Amino acid sequence: MKQIAYCLTIMTLVLNTGCAVALIGAGAAGTMAYIEGDLEATEPYDVEKVYQASQVAIRELGLARISQSQDVLGAQIIARDALDKKITIKIKYHTEYSSKLSIRVAMFGSEEKSRQIYLKIRECLAAAE
Repeated sequence: MKQIAYCLTIMTLVLNTGCAVALIGAGAAGTMAYIEGDLEATEPYDVEKVYQASQVAIRELGLARISQSQDVLGAQIIARDALDKKITIKIKYHTEYSSKLSIRVAMFGSEEKSRQIYLKIRECLAAAE
């Protein structure tokens, strides 16, 4: 019941303000928001796990991986979709057991496509446990 009230409050605020910030949701996995073209989330997994899940998600979605890089503090994957739109996935160290994830589709962002990629990454994280 609390979550429904929370969601309704957020939806009302977003619809009434016309703000550039639109919250997508919050849950056990942490927080997730769509802000100025970027879908941002905090995941309860280290950089390596989120990076591996992101690679699997890119492959399963049929996206063309252009480049990738990784170290202990973060990772980045750049891919292209069938319409040649650039997709950038950034993973940054947050704590020993959590990471910050950012997804941007094209120059100005696409909330719908970012959400689809995010959900696929979450699905891959769950499958890896």
